[in-house]
Amino acid sequence: MPGLTHKLFGGTTLYPKVKALGHYPDYLWWLLRGRPVRSPHLLKQKTVVEYGRRYGFRTLVETGTYYGEMIDAALGHFDRIYSIELDPELAALARRRFSRYPEVHVVEGSSQEKVPEVLAGMGEPCLFWMDAGYYGTGAQLGNLDRLLVELRAILSHPVKDHVVLMDDARVFTGAHGGLTAAQLVSWIEQEFPGRKVSIECDIFRVAPR
Repeated sequence: MPGLTHKLFGGTTLYPKVKALGHYPDYLWWLLRGRPVRSPHLLKQKTVVEYGRRYGFRTLVETGTYYGEMIDAALGHFDRIYSIELDPELAALARRRFSRYPEVHVVEGSSQEKVPEVLAGMGEPCLFWMDAGYYGTGAQLGNLDRLLVELRAILSHPVKDHVVLMDDARVFTGAHGGLTAAQLVSWIEQEFPGRKVSIECDIFRVAPR
């Protein structure tokens, strides 16, 4: 069920601004509850910015724009931000919201198709922030195929030092014929032995060894 904020402001440029007001209370509540598995969005934002700084990345590629909260957090930390969104209305909303930022490129379409297209123009290592939420409740097989296509495109790219962050590791439970989180880690490390995968705060972290 959509919350009151979504009911009142959903579909407008005000929604992400109002929603962002709750990020710090949500983060503090997460800390007070002893850091449960599902991590708050503010922690995800901090992780993306920290990895960009750690590896010196100047380009961020995101799958799943939604209301542009990660774009907003990444502004000023990357020279180029590519955000891929399947939903035409959300893509249009993000274009309007970030129209005055030339470094932001909102790409409309399926990430399975658009990730390889964006990669085709990449000549330097970059950071990928992938929204794993749509891979399942249960990581259903059709969505799992899409995930593996995207990961294979990134990790087999001629530029070898891309780093992938992917949230919602907890949804990989093996239900409905999908993979468990441990199986996905094993698949990545076997297919791409130059990569090491860890899971921390519900985020897969795929980096060069």
